[in-house]
Amino acid sequence: MEHVAIMRKSWGLLPKILKGEKKIESRWYKNKSVPWNKIKEGEIVYFKNSGEPVTLKTEVSKVLQFSDLNPNKVREILEKYGQKDGLGIDQLGNYYQIFKNKKYCILIFLKNPQKIKPFGINKKGFGLMSAWITTRSIKKRRE
Repeated sequence: MEHVAIMRKSWGLLPKILKGEKKIESRWYKNKSVPWNKIKEGEIVYFKNSGEPVTLKTEVSKVLQFSDLNPNKVREILEKYGQKDGLGIDQLGNYYQIFKNKKYCILIFLKNPQKIKPFGINKKGFGLMSAWITTRSIKKRRE
């Protein structure tokens, strides 16, 4: 499978992925949502900022999933993996406030980030607000 991760531009994470400062992409949910149980080692993740074309791709080196989270478990995950997720030590408290009530977390370990020729993505069938797309072939989704 191939994946497209849609990021918040205001968080400025794509340059951190490209520089290797962000080695983990985390997704936090109240309910299980894509890519939960849909992503595995060796697959490709394409990245784009919301409202912009895809500009970056990486390989998946490992996936960890956490369920039945509570505020203490969220804090432990942030403390253990936050810096590799591109979060500064001074930002962990802010992200804790955002994620403390989430029940599920997926950590996607990234390797070999590469800038690619930008392309648009067709999100038809995934919903306009989708923040993650999983597809058999990214070629069929290109615009």
